[in-house]
Parts: sequence; C-alpha cells; structure tokens
Amino acid sequence: MAIVQVTIVPLGTATTSVSEYVTSVHEVLQQSGEKIKYQLTPMSTIIEGELDDLLTVVRRMHEVPFENGAMRVSTTITIDDRRDKKGTMEQKLRSVEEKLK
Repeated sequence: MAIVQVTIVPLGTATTSVSEYVTSVHEVLQQSGEKIKYQLTPMSTIIEGELDDLLTVVRRMHEVPFENGAMRVSTTITIDDRRDKKGTMEQKLRSVEEKLK
C-alpha cells in the first residue's frame, strides 16, 4: 500500500482562482473505479492505495485542467511506498499524535 501526495496547478488560465479546477479533479477521485482513499487538504490531495492504481488515477487527474481550458499544467507527486509493513494515512497521523501526548 502506498500513499501519494499530489498537487496539480493549472497555468495559463483566465483567473488566479483554482477552486473550479480542484473541484473537477476531485470528481475524478469520486468516480474512480480503483480502490483508493483520498483526503483533500488546503494545498494538495493525499491518496492511498496500491501504487499502480494511484499512478493511474494521478494520470487522469493531471489531464483534467487541460480538459477545462488550462494551457499548461504542473503536477507534483510525492510517493511514500513502505514495504516492510502496511501504512495508512490514519496510522501515520496516529503515530505522531501518540508521540505528542
């Protein structure tokens, strides 16, 4: 199981606002046939699942701004692919929260 952070920035648009693009990208996640979990954050989206599924979904997400009129798209991904034990978004947060107590 992998966790991927993805940030998709449409460039060459008529406005500095990106919320319409973010909404369209998240529709890809909501309609995804892959078995994934996702969490929207103020600056990026975190998705969890099998790496091949995540990369397939990220590819579809990357195309969305182009389909909505962007002339250029910058996509940044960070992959956390731990193979010695199963890691989830919740487990990672819980581990830090326990240490903060």
